[in-house]
Amino acid sequence: MSIIHYFSKDANKRAKFIFNLIAPVYGWIDRHQAEKYAHTIDMLHQEISIKGKRVLDVGTGTGAWADMFVGKQAEEVYAVDLSQKMLDEGQKKHPEITFLLGDAENLAGLADNSFDIVTASFVLHGVKEDRRRKILSEMRRVSRKHVVINDFSGRTDKGALVLEFLERSDFRNFKANFCNELKNMFPIARKLETVSGNGLYFAIKE
Repeated sequence: MSIIHYFSKDANKRAKFIFNLIAPVYGWIDRHQAEKYAHTIDMLHQEISIKGKRVLDVGTGTGAWADMFVGKQAEEVYAVDLSQKMLDEGQKKHPEITFLLGDAENLAGLADNSFDIVTASFVLHGVKEDRRRKILSEMRRVSRKHVVINDFSGRTDKGALVLEFLERSDFRNFKANFCNELKNMFPIARKLETVSGNGLYFAIKE
């Protein structure tokens, strides 16, 4: 994929270019994130028992967040991303996860109510509100009950700010408005703050 795609008006083309480009070094970012994820997944597991659950991670990257669910004895973990290079790196690191190429806004091929927990980590802040709504609608559709978002909440560190600039993300609006967006789509929605300063957003469909 050519660098010209970075300047495309199509956000998916820009995202594919950026994440295909950084895939070879993204493992380092994943390892750094995994240290933060360890406490976050413990918090999640206290709220929702993960053991024996069927889990889908949307926008998985190389699978660091999805792997947290493997560590908590989820029965099956599937992971979707639009970057084939990210998936290739993830498959090398986490052969126990089933990686799928796909668009979070259209999870074609995945049946309604087919996963106990549908999750996304540091994905939804990267797109505008209208696209967040589409992604959440698909996550709600394929979930039996729980949708869990691990994402920005409080202060954003300088390293992340650089990536958000390159990605042209919507993280500022996300932090300000996402709780209300979630409450407008789910009958039950709430947020817990993590020790890393990020938010763990829980939603339940009924």
